[in-house]
Amino acid sequence: MKIKKIIRNEIEKVAKSLKISINPVFSVEIPKNVDHGDFSSNVALVSAKENKQKPMDLAELIVAKFKRNKNFSTVTVAKPGFINFTISRTLYVSVIKEILQAGEEYAKSDYGQGSKILIEFVSANPTGPLNIVSARAAAYGDTLYRVMSYLGYAPSREFYMNDAGNQVEILAESIELRFREILGERIGEMPDEAYHGEYIIELASRINTIEGSRILHMNEIERLEKIKDFALNEIRIMHEESLSRFGVEFESWISENSIRKTGIIEEVLSYLYEAKVTYEKDEAIWFMATKFDDEKDRVLLKADGLPTYFVPDIAYHTTKYDRGYNVIIDVLGPDHHGYIQRLIAALKALNYDETKMEFIFLQQVNLFNEGEKIKMSKRLGKIVTMDELVDEVGKDAARFFFIDRKPASHLNFDMELAKKQSSENPVFYCQYAHARICSILEKAKALPFDTIEIDYSILKKLNKQDEFQLIKKLQEFEEILINVAEQREPHRLTDYLKELSGMFHKYYHDFNILNKRTKDTTLARLYLVTAIRNILKIGFELIGVSAPEKMSKKE
Repeated sequence: MKIKKIIRNEIEKVAKSLKISINPVFSVEIPKNVDHGDFSSNVALVSAKENKQKPMDLAELIVAKFKRNKNFSTVTVAKPGFINFTISRTLYVSVIKEILQAGEEYAKSDYGQGSKILIEFVSANPTGPLNIVSARAAAYGDTLYRVMSYLGYAPSREFYMNDAGNQVEILAESIELRFREILGERIGEMPDEAYHGEYIIELASRINTIEGSRILHMNEIERLEKIKDFALNEIRIMHEESLSRFGVEFESWISENSIRKTGIIEEVLSYLYEAKVTYEKDEAIWFMATKFDDEKDRVLLKADGLPTYFVPDIAYHTTKYDRGYNVIIDVLGPDHHGYIQRLIAALKALNYDETKMEFIFLQQVNLFNEGEKIKMSKRLGKIVTMDELVDEVGKDAARFFFIDRKPASHLNFDMELAKKQSSENPVFYCQYAHARICSILEKAKALPFDTIEIDYSILKKLNKQDEFQLIKKLQEFEEILINVAEQREPHRLTDYLKELSGMFHKYYHDFNILNKRTKDTTLARLYLVTAIRNILKIGFELIGVSAPEKMSKKE
């Protein structure tokens, strides 16, 4: 149950009884000023014109019908025509009842009505381990997937592997050099363009164990192809294991190399040619991208007859459309802005509905340790991998920190803070609220009265302002989830969990929850904190963070 929804329903009933028209876009919001009540609506402001009345007069007319409504203790009018609602105790405590009855499925719904949504994220090049940039994308995309699933959408997670082109050729050559070194050859300095990480040596050692020196008896093309196939498979496994450890699974892994073998690329090129949106220049084939609002035309086929990387990307995205998704979301890094318009232009030329596409840009991640920024270079092997980060700070802290910023904001990841077991660390602060409630409920079992059978009438004992504020925060949860799904902003959920945890910690310090002498009040407060625990646990599950029942705090 959402109190906002109840207010909207009551306003609509009143409008019907008064035979007045109301603008369906009217809002019900929590006012910033607590003196304006618990909720405020602009229904009179946005509906006055169509009813040929002044906003204040229409508001007064509506408010008069609320005087006997038991859901509200007061309903008043404020200039220039807002209607302010103060919720009755009965309506407040009904929120607790619903949360307790729903258990760990509170706010779960069919809001998304089964809409098919494809979320492509991470999609790191298969040339090395996943790094912290991939970790941010993994936390973001997976949380969005979890929330959408909870709200009744039909989302799917997809990883696209750029396992073709020059980068994988360099990968194979880099491994071959290390392989020869293992067999005793002197290779000298690794070329600048080669991959330098320790994982290259590990892959070379592994292929030596499997194949031995016989691989050197192959001709160069066969040898590099063998090494490349081996490396791509090993790195794919490496990626899957790292993601699984991070709590992320993908429904599908799509290979660029496989797409190249299906003939889709040739179909795309043929269609563009038949649509008369290509031309030849400097022995290359160009796409008339400017005809579809791109800033310049784009090369499709180079002078040597090979397609540019742009063509397989077009082909890949046509497969997304052909699989029948209602919405297609690409989660990209900050360096991909220039890539979007050319892709949209191609989709328009191919008569696909470009409005189905959404692009989310995740900004740069800067990693700090003891106040020092860590410099990274994938080519030189100076990277902090996802696995190393999880080893250092744990999955929970890593996921929480990565989600706890707007996608468009740069993220400075403080490893020292992420490891702290104190209220300074936001994930610890939230988890400690859950553990503290679990401890309270465990201690409650020793009380001389039954805490198992819930007597909802006792909830009327919740009459403190702090308790009402907690309940108000609890009932916001469903709307927070909807906002996360609709706005594609998982940080709203971590913000909510931090706020709710902070309110609980204050309540715990200010009020005696367990008191043998006040049985009904104690039971009511136990029901309240149980509801808080339930919401925290659901929230943790949706962001992929554990909900510990025991924790030790170090200030």
